[in-house]
Amino acid sequence: MTKPPRMLKLHPDDNVAIALGDIDAGDLGFVGGPTLLQAIKQGHKCALAPIAAGQNVIRYGQTIGQATADIATGEHVHTQNLGMGAHTQNYAHASEAKALAPAAEVRTFDGYHRADGRVGTRNYLGILTSVNCSGSVAKFIAEAAEKSGLLDEFPNIDGIVPITHGTGCGMSGDNEGYTTLFRTLSGYAQHPNFGGILLIGLGCEVMQIADLVGGRPIRADGALRYMTIQQEGGTRKTIEKGLSELRGIAELANTATRQPAPISHLMVGMQCGGSDGYSGITANPALGIASDLLVQHGGTTILSETSEIYGAEHLLTRRAVSVEVGLKLIDRVRWWEDYTARNKGEMDNNPSPGNKRGGLTTILEKSLGAVAKSGSAPLTDVFLFAEKIETPGFVFMDSPGFDPCSVTGQIASGANLIAFTTGRGSVSGYMPTPGIKIATNSEMYHRMSDDMDVNCGDIVSEGVSLTDKGRDIFELFIRVASGEPTKSEELGFGGVEFVPWQIGAVM
Repeated sequence: MTKPPRMLKLHPDDNVAIALGDIDAGDLGFVGGPTLLQAIKQGHKCALAPIAAGQNVIRYGQTIGQATADIATGEHVHTQNLGMGAHTQNYAHASEAKALAPAAEVRTFDGYHRADGRVGTRNYLGILTSVNCSGSVAKFIAEAAEKSGLLDEFPNIDGIVPITHGTGCGMSGDNEGYTTLFRTLSGYAQHPNFGGILLIGLGCEVMQIADLVGGRPIRADGALRYMTIQQEGGTRKTIEKGLSELRGIAELANTATRQPAPISHLMVGMQCGGSDGYSGITANPALGIASDLLVQHGGTTILSETSEIYGAEHLLTRRAVSVEVGLKLIDRVRWWEDYTARNKGEMDNNPSPGNKRGGLTTILEKSLGAVAKSGSAPLTDVFLFAEKIETPGFVFMDSPGFDPCSVTGQIASGANLIAFTTGRGSVSGYMPTPGIKIATNSEMYHRMSDDMDVNCGDIVSEGVSLTDKGRDIFELFIRVASGEPTKSEELGFGGVEFVPWQIGAVM
């Protein structure tokens, strides 16, 4: 009987293959394949033919870097002999955009209909802070509300979420850092997963409550109250007033009940963190199929982490619906090149040590796998970090690759679900938005089963098709949106993962 292949060649042009498990030196990866010169761990690469120093190394049919030394057939290809090298991309804006056929069926989920027309997947009360200085008081109010049994009177409310952070002052009041934080806080205040918001400041900070409120209704339902600690007379008086205001907000939020809504109201932020060599062949393309299915039903999916699509941005510009949309993406890439240069950083500072242990070598390789989350749908628009997303379909939101920060931006932009793929393992959650954890390999899934919602490792180990796995993830979107708890929700995550993007000097 022929042994099943132990290595995978992803594209006819590839000159490397991926180990589907730990392989000993002297073994064959597949029938007719090269004999391995060294032991290779799962997710790592082996040369399928001699690769001369300076020659491009190809995976996914794309360049992932250049050989820094001569590489023999069967040799392990990794950091010891593969580097970034010079690379150029043909953006071919809008040349490959093909609209997906609309879904033939109408699907719904049970969500919370808001006055502004959006639909939430959860119904939390938020205590949102304008500055770090009001963070402790926000937590005190949440703790006091819990001790008093406030929510026992309001069964339709999922909980109270204090949104605290480390910024809001010691910053310019007129630069991109300020406007980015302003968008982030405004986005959370209006988020459909909040049934109501209590906004708390200290009083003297740069990010003034009066500017956030701006003499206009932030929420169409009126379920927002605000105060400053200095104006109220200190900690105890603010807690007392806060509890009173929270009760009033809860009375409004409790009137909401789950009602059917078209799944076109779902907006899914797509993330990957702790990636490995399997990410681009299991979880990410499976999520891409789920993304396409949601887009076909009129929903919205968001790809982000600009520094982690670097080198693969041409795959997105070609799918842009217009040249203008493609250029918007490249404008953000150029901004990042300048941003990293002026801060003495590098765009190719990824992959992380954990990514490298999982088999990823260069940012080009990581980016190509990360872009697989986007499926095949056209790129309909590009947004700034935390900018409100009102264009349906597959979109891009600019953000760092630091996962909690990137997710914070996606939620501020309106994401009411998060889908997070991981190969090394991740433990986090993102209240008020439920996060679905998707494992790239079976070993990690079983080791961290308390934290993982979906196993995509069986695509390799059991031959499950990407199409079937993508459909499973899509169906999970609908169940979670309708109230099914995720593993991170069951564990209580979400209290410390609000991480606004701090741009500019801290003064």
